[in-house]
Amino acid sequence: MGRKVVFRAAAERDLAKLYKDIKESRGEPTVAINYIRRIRSFCEGFAEFPERGMKRDDIRPGLRIIGFERRVAIAFTFDEERVRIGRIFYGGQDYEALLGARE
Repeated sequence: MGRKVVFRAAAERDLAKLYKDIKESRGEPTVAINYIRRIRSFCEGFAEFPERGMKRDDIRPGLRIIGFERRVAIAFTFDEERVRIGRIFYGGQDYEALLGARE
């Protein structure tokens, strides 16, 4: 049985902003909706196999980062019951700085 995938509030805000940015730049809400759906679907796949992406314990213990369609980086953690989608970065955002990388 798979884990439950949970989007934290920050990840939901990231998706809402990404939707707005795509909608404004493309002038077409359907493109934005479909892109957000693909991201969500990709994240839901972590329920069965969360041990993907690059381990980034240097930023936070248990953190993993995985790319999506070359423009998005997804930060997440997991345990035996849940996968927590913490943040969704896009467009070259410096996720290390935004997540507070340790020296």
